[in-house]
Amino acid sequence: MNKVFGTSGDRCGWPQAMLFDLDGTLIDSVADIATSVNLLLAKENLPPLSVDEVHAMIGNGMAKLVERAFKARDIVLEGEGLVAMTARMMDIYKDHLTEETILLEGAEDMLCAYSAAGVRIAVVTNKPEAFSRRILEHFGLGDVIHCVVGGDTGPERKPAPDMLLHAAAELDLHASKAMMVGDSPADIGAAVAAGMVSVAVRGGYTTVPVDELGADLVIDSLRQLPAAIEKLKEPA
Repeated sequence: MNKVFGTSGDRCGWPQAMLFDLDGTLIDSVADIATSVNLLLAKENLPPLSVDEVHAMIGNGMAKLVERAFKARDIVLEGEGLVAMTARMMDIYKDHLTEETILLEGAEDMLCAYSAAGVRIAVVTNKPEAFSRRILEHFGLGDVIHCVVGGDTGPERKPAPDMLLHAAAELDLHASKAMMVGDSPADIGAAVAAGMVSVAVRGGYTTVPVDELGADLVIDSLRQLPAAIEKLKEPA
């Protein structure tokens, strides 16, 4: 099992914190993101993308999404042009954050149950922090989330470890006392770089097979988290 247990003491009381990605892990937001992308493309007289096409573009933040969307229409955006178009995308998306976005199976139950049990809960996402907080509040989850770290919070974005380490510091915990739950290469790569145990959830936003992400465990649904945690705590 994950080598952090070899240097960080026993497994009793672990995890003291659980860090969750947002898009593709806690929520399915692709419909609202696709609507916003296509409104942006329409303003440039460009044809729309399908939801499946946009689905494959999600990850690594808003600027990367915009870059990928325009590249799909044979337009290369970079520098100030990309910055300006990303700002336009942000202005559009802020009005479409929760129209069709839904919580994924088990998200509310797991967040509420672990928070009530005294586990510190953080959301660590490349989505802008203000947008993330609005979505969490929309679903009534603001009170069970102890920390939100977004793509514009300050630390270098996933897959760098900085956002995860920042969240752990905000929760006043060492990274070995926490676990990361995500669905993409950025999530699991960040956890590996941070020396943090990770669980990958199937069905999210990844073009890499989930079993190849390098997570300590892979689950089919967030409802399987309790069993996954118990398995992770077993002696190697």
